[in-house]
Amino acid sequence: MSVVRQAQEPGSARRTDLVEVQGLVKTFPQRNAWGRTVGTTRAVDGIDLTIRRGETLALVGESGSGKSTLGRCILQMDEPTSGTVTYEGVDLTGLPRAKRAPYHRSMQVIFQDPFSSLNPHRTALQNVMEPLTVLAPDSDPRSRAIEALAAVGIDGDAVNRRPRAFSGGQRQRIVIARAIAVRPGFVVCDEPLSALDMSIQAQVTDLLLRLQRELELTYLFISHDLSVVREIATRTAVMNRGRIVELGPTAEVFASPQHPYTRHLLDAALSTDPAQARRRLERISTRPEPVGLEPDGTALAEVAPGHFVLR
Repeated sequence: MSVVRQAQEPGSARRTDLVEVQGLVKTFPQRNAWGRTVGTTRAVDGIDLTIRRGETLALVGESGSGKSTLGRCILQMDEPTSGTVTYEGVDLTGLPRAKRAPYHRSMQVIFQDPFSSLNPHRTALQNVMEPLTVLAPDSDPRSRAIEALAAVGIDGDAVNRRPRAFSGGQRQRIVIARAIAVRPGFVVCDEPLSALDMSIQAQVTDLLLRLQRELELTYLFISHDLSVVREIATRTAVMNRGRIVELGPTAEVFASPQHPYTRHLLDAALSTDPAQARRRLERISTRPEPVGLEPDGTALAEVAPGHFVLR
């Protein structure tokens, strides 16, 4: 089976740090029942973060902690309120929109719900071809799309079926094929497994890991499922109320969590039933937060090599 090969990424040199985020802030207006702005919400609050080439950096935290908003800001899907996002040494936040096209091709996303991510009136092949016609107009969109679909296990007459004819796991494979068809270097995986059955989650996880090896991809993996994070992530960043409270090698963060909030998350996830663990994590945000778990520190301090905690 042939696989899609990664194209040369923007930038003349291959840097160890692929994505660098500095002082990133994203606020949203708070409006009352009459639509008047009465305040602001800081969804992302002064994030500094580096994503290394070839790694999987997991971003974990409760619902509403700012994980997806941070991912969208990195991809420039949401304009940051302040701060910078640098990709391959280029400050994307300082680029005019017209000059961002090469970086949109090199930075892709896999969303949580595969059905809503696909046009239900187009075939699998047409869904994968669509971004190619925009981001890689000089290529042969049909052959590239067929190659990408084959790489994720969708081939033959199946490429001409519409999304409703596929299972949830197959739809997510189509979404993955669409992301890799443009030959990116960086992919944001925003809860890519949470809408899938447990038996299918393992298959899609294996697929993501295989594609990462074959295509030399870098992942930002946003997830509630700490068992998957432990398996797939190189490093783990823990977010709480828009800030990163702990960051380090995944094995070390899980074995020796240093921030009270990280310990709180891990304690909530201690269950042999992943669905139950997810529900417990989501319920954290509905309860008053225990004293000492708020991200009230001012800077990340290194407590062990590569292991940082907000203090």
